[in-house]
Amino acid sequence: MNHIVLVHPAIPQNTGNIMRTCVATYTKLHIIKPMGFSLDDKHMKRAGLDYIKDLKMEIYEDWNDFVAKNQGQYHFFTRYSKLCYSDQSYTSDQDQYFIFGHEHDGIPHDILKDHLDECVRIPMDGNARSLNLSNCVAIGIYEALRQQDFNNLSKVEVQKGEDFIYNE
Repeated sequence: MNHIVLVHPAIPQNTGNIMRTCVATYTKLHIIKPMGFSLDDKHMKRAGLDYIKDLKMEIYEDWNDFVAKNQGQYHFFTRYSKLCYSDQSYTSDQDQYFIFGHEHDGIPHDILKDHLDECVRIPMDGNARSLNLSNCVAIGIYEALRQQDFNNLSKVEVQKGEDFIYNE
């Protein structure tokens, strides 16, 4: 199973968008406190739309609480890695954990230093400081899903029918 892990998220709209992505990709969301908002935040709920009711989510008091309860293959998305995210394999039988940090500071360095061999980077222009967190999550999870042949996801339009546009 795939998992998205947010370490100290700060912006409710990003978390709402990530919630929506998690539901659409059968991915469980893990949030590690502290958070910069309440889960009742109206901006987060608006970004998550009505998908939130179908979300599989767990909240943790701190990093140690998360690690004690979750075993598998960890992938830390950070600007400090030298390995491109698309050069990493996400196909083992272990649970895959995609770990993303606070929008302003990233993953705490004391956590990263213990996991340098598990860090990946999304390439970008050298003059850019960062990408939006919810975009990074989507990039990461969809690369994993591509490598996993989009297991359990529909590759055709289901809501209106796979031939809808051809028959319109």
